[in-house]
Amino acid sequence: MAKTAIAYKEKMKEISVLSLLCSCLYPEARKNLVGEFQGMEVKPINKRASGQAFEVILKPPSPMSDAAHSVTSPPKREVSLEDIQKKLEAAEDRRRSQEAQVLRALAEKREHERDVLLKAMEENSNFSKMAEEKLTMKMEQIKENRQAYLASIMERLQEKERHAQVVRRNKELREELTA
Repeated sequence: MAKTAIAYKEKMKEISVLSLLCSCLYPEARKNLVGEFQGMEVKPINKRASGQAFEVILKPPSPMSDAAHSVTSPPKREVSLEDIQKKLEAAEDRRRSQEAQVLRALAEKREHERDVLLKAMEENSNFSKMAEEKLTMKMEQIKENRQAYLASIMERLQEKERHAQVVRRNKELREELTA
């Protein structure tokens, strides 16, 4: 298949571009256009609405042309020990550079994780301190309220006691006056 494609390319080079252009521009010359070029036959096909169509038939390549079109590989360049050493050193440098870059990225990630952890610990500590202070203030407030409540109860109790003494004295005075 590759040889056929190569042969086709070679034959297309041989066709005169000027003759193809002329056949398209001069319709009377197109009627007679059944030609055979070296190793290729060109036949016109019925005219289409979009323009003229041709059928190109390639002839099989001859054994002589087979040897002429063989593809040769470019000559190999000799590789010296120094070139190999340079390439190996360059590869080693690239590897080290990539490794250093990965280590830098990991170090940055660890640093970020450590910062986040420290910040979380600090926030937790601050929250604990705030909660403790709030609880202490609440306990003090409760203690003060309890003391005030007890003081008011004691005041009322003392007042009742005074009132009871007044009532007892009045009762004794009344009993003394009535007796």
